[in-house]
Amino acid sequence: MTKKMKLSQLSDILQDLDVESLEGVTIEGDIELNITGGGGLNPALAYALGNEISQISLHMANIGRMLGFPAEQLFASAFGLGEMPQPEALPTSPKIQELLASKFEVAKVDNWKNPIQEVTLGATSGDGGSRKSTVTIGGENALPYYFDAEMPHRNYVTMDVFDMPIGMAKAVKGNYEDVINDPAEWAKKVVRDFNADMVTIHLISTDPLINDTPAKEAAKVVEDVLQAVDVPIVIGGSGNPEKDPEVLERAAEVAEGERVLLASASLNLDYERIAKAAMDYGHNVLSWTQLEINAQKELNRKLMKQCNVPRERIVMDPTTAALGYGLDYAYTNMERIRLAGLMGDDELTFPMSSGTTNAWGAREAWMVSSPLNQDSDWGPREYRGPIWEIVTGLALSLAGNDMFMMMHPTSVQVLKEITQTLYGSIESEEIDITNWIGAEV
Repeated sequence: MTKKMKLSQLSDILQDLDVESLEGVTIEGDIELNITGGGGLNPALAYALGNEISQISLHMANIGRMLGFPAEQLFASAFGLGEMPQPEALPTSPKIQELLASKFEVAKVDNWKNPIQEVTLGATSGDGGSRKSTVTIGGENALPYYFDAEMPHRNYVTMDVFDMPIGMAKAVKGNYEDVINDPAEWAKKVVRDFNADMVTIHLISTDPLINDTPAKEAAKVVEDVLQAVDVPIVIGGSGNPEKDPEVLERAAEVAEGERVLLASASLNLDYERIAKAAMDYGHNVLSWTQLEINAQKELNRKLMKQCNVPRERIVMDPTTAALGYGLDYAYTNMERIRLAGLMGDDELTFPMSSGTTNAWGAREAWMVSSPLNQDSDWGPREYRGPIWEIVTGLALSLAGNDMFMMMHPTSVQVLKEITQTLYGSIESEEIDITNWIGAEV
């Protein structure tokens, strides 16, 4: 005989079982199902369907058991099976609080035997300079932020200042329009308003292809910046290999005793003159190479053995390529350098600096939108640009970079917040990325 059941009847049965998870749930609509017998489902098909439904019920019941519900008692009651034997208790997972509170030991990396050289930038009155404080980088015994190896010094940011107005992305320029013609005031602003740890003064007007500013005149700008701020400074030339040695010599002379970082010595200019200026006037040297670990080893070796620069006076800049424009290669190069230093390569055991400002050279950081019609929306550039600089710096911090040369104040704030939180020196605070981003783009 055919047995028939309507969905409304099925709903009543489920309600009678008093399943808590179905409280308030109703099955809407009404159709009639032929369960058995001729004229309905084929008996073999009905049996197969019943088997599948039973298997599904069993799986669901097991899930209920895992969640702590006594499903076997529910089945016993529904089918009149009497008392069912109690199953063995399922193992309970430890609470997350217990896992976090548990103690465990981490194996040391035996190959990491050489600490990275410490280098101090800036000199206080006690050291013969006029800086209010100094910055020390390096000293690591492992890759950064490893919880089993103390990181002796946090990451630092030096903000870029130029000796003449330059072309900048609108998102950056809006922060400096009031000081762009005065390097000393520019330096004051990045320290006072944007919390820069250091200042980098770029003497780009000295380039013969720009203004060809005499070295003596450029040195006066350095004096003005030193008087304007009391943080350590980095002095950069124009990048012209013929003019930079002379410019950095003059700058080193007027900054005597301040232990500045001269940027930079490289293999394509007279690095011996720059090294000598650093030694004569008590400064540090930035050893700059272009994404090539063997060139970095060669330059460091020549600075130490040929120019007699002490190890505690050398900082490396292996070159920063921005997100989307070789960041993966820059990261790999820096990480290889840091690992080689930790494993005993004495030519690479130096702290590293990153020209993170290079992120603004990527078109994705400053263009309004993609030049390709079929490309996806890039989003507002007033956010996109700073994020481009942040991600570039953060990635390289994980590779072992110690110091960042940066431009956008929001990028500086966010990167310092993240790296200092990882370092453990501050408590994380909510960051409002709109604080320093202007309305115009």
